Amino acid sequence: MEHCKLLIIGAGAAGMSAAHSAWEHGIRDILLVDSRACPGGILPQCSHRGFGKALFGEEKTGPEYAAFLSSQLTESGVPFLPETDVLSVSPDRTALLSSRGGLRETGFEHLILATGCRERSIGELPVCGSRPAGIFTAGQIQEQLNLRQRRPSGRILILGSGDLGLIMAGQLHDAGCDVVAVVEQSGRCGGLSRNYHRFLEPTGIPLMLRTTVTEVCGQGRLTGVKLRQLDTGKTINLDCNILITAVGLVPDQALIRRLGRPEWLHLAGNCHHVHELVDSAVQEARSVGAAIA
Repeated sequence: MEHCKLLIIGAGAAGMSAAHSAWEHGIRDILLVDSRACPGGILPQCSHRGFGKALFGEEKTGPEYAAFLSSQLTESGVPFLPETDVLSVSPDRTALLSSRGGLRETGFEHLILATGCRERSIGELPVCGSRPAGIFTAGQIQEQLNLRQRRPSGRILILGSGDLGLIMAGQLHDAGCDVVAVVEQSGRCGGLSRNYHRFLEPTGIPLMLRTTVTEVCGQGRLTGVKLRQLDTGKTINLDCNILITAVGLVPDQALIRRLGRPEWLHLAGNCHHVHELVDSAVQEARSVGAAIA
């Protein structure tokens, strides 16, 4: 069984930053693993500017930000295992890794979990109806649009006015898609004001506050939704072919759910808590890497 001093799971912004920081502070026996083929996490699919102002003094796109962190990683010489899933982490400080080459066990002294966060899906919401095709999370649509150049067609409704919902409303509009509305259950926009003014306000897409989706309609394929205005109780039937949910992020700690918090386990980035800005996640991860060293 192979062994390393520091195993880092997740090669997004936090994982790369923690690895580079640990290397800078003297740890040489590091292994960084990620299920994706390239480091960067979700940054490569974020084509808009808005990253790195705190660290670089200027806004970068997600791919530019990822490329900078990846170059630091390459210069440090930290080994990176791509397309590698971590199936389990045991209390005896071993991890079971799975890749195209098969299964392997890796022992470690310290573990940094940097698996980021996951999007809440429609199944986690109190929404009636079946689950027809045409329901996606905002991150799924972002990947399809920006990485695979696949533009959704039909009438699109976005549920949730957080930053990702606002960004996707603007990008879909610019791609020529028919975004009929952004629906938000609270009384104000959920995202940063700068994202509202940059991505939603110029499009003319209506923001329907104090409104939520109560039912999805259609068998096999989405044909519409039922909306409820929370202040009046009024129900609105809205025709749409695609429903995009942007209803929040949850730290992804599935791998360590049964471990508790042993002294050798460290969390970094959005799997610790959801950061509003990637710069904050990077700064936290750097501190974690330095503290272990």
